[in-house]
Amino acid sequence: MRMGGQAAAAAALLALAAAAAGAEDTGRLLQLPAVIVIGTTPVPGIGTPLEQVPANVQVISERDLRAQPGPSIADHLGDARAGFAASRPGGNPFQPDVSFRGFSASPLFGAPQALSVYLDGVRVNEAFGDVVNWDLIPRIAVSAINVIPGSNPAFGLNTLGGALAIETKNGLRFPGTALRGYGGSFGRLGTELETGGARDGRHYYLAGNHFSEPGWRDFSQSRVDQVFARLGSADHSGRAELSLLGADTSLEGTQALPRSMLAAPRQPYTWPDRTENRLAFANLSATRLAGADTLISGNLFVRNLSSRNVNSNVNDDCSVGPPCAFNAINDAARIDESRVGFALQAVLDAPMAGRESQLTAGVSFESARTAFEGLAQEANFSPQREAVGSSAFVTETAVRTRQQYARLYLLDTLGLAQDLYATLSASYNVTQVQIADRTGAQPALDGRHHFSRLLPAAGLAYAPRAGESYYANASWGMRAPTAIELTCSDANAPCRLPSMFLADPPLAPVLSRTLEAGVRRPLGASVTLAAALYRTDLENDIQFVSAGSGALNAGFFQNVGRTRRQGVEIDLEAKLTHWWLAARYARVDATFRSPYAAHSPYNSSADTNGEILVLPGHRMPGIVRDALKLRARYDFGAASVGASVSLYSGQYARGDENNADENGRVPGFTLAGLDAQWNFARGWRLFANVENLLDSRYAASAALGGNFFTGPQNSFDAGNVRAEQFRTPGAPRALWVGIAWRPDEPARARSRP
Repeated sequence: MRMGGQAAAAAALLALAAAAAGAEDTGRLLQLPAVIVIGTTPVPGIGTPLEQVPANVQVISERDLRAQPGPSIADHLGDARAGFAASRPGGNPFQPDVSFRGFSASPLFGAPQALSVYLDGVRVNEAFGDVVNWDLIPRIAVSAINVIPGSNPAFGLNTLGGALAIETKNGLRFPGTALRGYGGSFGRLGTELETGGARDGRHYYLAGNHFSEPGWRDFSQSRVDQVFARLGSADHSGRAELSLLGADTSLEGTQALPRSMLAAPRQPYTWPDRTENRLAFANLSATRLAGADTLISGNLFVRNLSSRNVNSNVNDDCSVGPPCAFNAINDAARIDESRVGFALQAVLDAPMAGRESQLTAGVSFESARTAFEGLAQEANFSPQREAVGSSAFVTETAVRTRQQYARLYLLDTLGLAQDLYATLSASYNVTQVQIADRTGAQPALDGRHHFSRLLPAAGLAYAPRAGESYYANASWGMRAPTAIELTCSDANAPCRLPSMFLADPPLAPVLSRTLEAGVRRPLGASVTLAAALYRTDLENDIQFVSAGSGALNAGFFQNVGRTRRQGVEIDLEAKLTHWWLAARYARVDATFRSPYAAHSPYNSSADTNGEILVLPGHRMPGIVRDALKLRARYDFGAASVGASVSLYSGQYARGDENNADENGRVPGFTLAGLDAQWNFARGWRLFANVENLLDSRYAASAALGGNFFTGPQNSFDAGNVRAEQFRTPGAPRALWVGIAWRPDEPARARSRP
């Protein structure tokens, strides 16, 4: 079955008609199993058939997320998807650094953010630092995730390596009530509730979850509470929905450990390290048919975030001069951010110059105000390496920032000939960042920064038959420096993130160019193949350069010239009578392409000034080069059993940008897992999963630093600081079991891998 633009419009109309009818099996009416339609813009519209999209798009369904359980969507991305890797530098399951094709979306200040993440058409990269707080995205309420690779200009700011478009559930497609509870290793306990329904064109959906875990490492507790609600109405000509999201989380981590302390991986290096987030988010969206071939969509949102952070660090002054009065510093940050914005989009699905055409035009604007305060407290380390405060917190930095972002974009999917489609797009992006000192003591922090750019993209897709296409594309993207980067970019005055800012030189925006070619096609009746080759080049790439001090989060941001990520993705899936099989391989060759000098005094190859020379061809740290993910699942009918194996190659530690430190690469590792579920009665399901089945000892992230705890029983000794490679140990073998209840779920439901 082929589906052009007119058929896609018909599918959208069918969805609206089904909503108006309020039929009990609306979900079945909305499913078009022979066609996969992809949202290629942040604001949901008609969508484009997968065969016509000139990129290696990945589509993740709600069923996929349920098949491999985990506390956040980052677990599924890292464990099961080609091109993705997930590490936890702070050791907390809700604070992962998610990497795709070597580009990061991380909650940690200092990570080079280069992926844009959208939730129901709203960009959720926070304005202050472009960080992504995965603990504020409720996995239970997610209906689908579209992974759009490359520098797609339609997704705007920060889309250097790709975009994640996350859609949430509503009562039309997810009616009924479900309960889920689970627990097990590390004291983990989780409960989830969701309920939804539709009648006479009106629908509702409500979901909530609670997660708590003491953590497998000492002092690494987690508590996550989330609630999501969606109300809406629909008729034959349109729909309107209001979504509300609230979250209250408290996450603790215990930092990486020097290699000399890894024999006892549960111990902390220093503590406390705690982040508390509170979110209130409202999004009003609407879609309306304006004539037979035009669809108008838009949204209006308000997003308020309050974040509190406490981070323990060594007092660097202890390593120089006479003995210091205190050997520790507790850094604290208070961030209050308020964002408002809107987006408006029109889709014209009508022939143009006698050719099939789907033209999309959109505009978006958002404004963010942030009040930031960085504080520090004198402290001393206890025998358990707790930084015990000995004085009150004192404000070091206080700023107000305002970021405004506007975007215009056009996108057209045009039928050039039989089975040949061209996708042309462009966006004009304007970003303005204002920074104002609140203390009166640091007027040099004041500044206004303006960035603008026209970003084009073009692609071709040849789709000779259903499920088969061959494509190529070129796209350009931009990332503007954030306020935290603009105020922390001086090598002579490193910052402790995220608490201390200084007046520093401005940074240039990062520009990206992506080239990609690939194929999607069936291999016989039961096997499908998706493969892609890509190259993304960055100009003026911004990296966080470690200062090599006692705090692993101390350093500065720097434009490092040109960098490159290139590689291949191969994705094979097979669906047999009782088996689901998947093999996914990705290579990411991430290298520096311009020479620059970096300050890394704990790198064994550094000169007497602590400098290292990074040359073109040196591999970028923190990026896994090769990853192979295998998945098999056997369905017995009322029960199923699955197994997963993931193999990762080694990587270089942060601070080893010249690939010359004597510690070498962080070793690669293999992780295996098992999962099973049993529908033992109508509506009732037991499930269990085992992670790290082989109990492998491994580390997924590392950094070079100075170990100040070299005395007896790892006590503080500033006179004998030892250069070491710090690694974040991975979690040992773990087992979780649970039970789920959904009255309308049949006893012989099948699951995907």
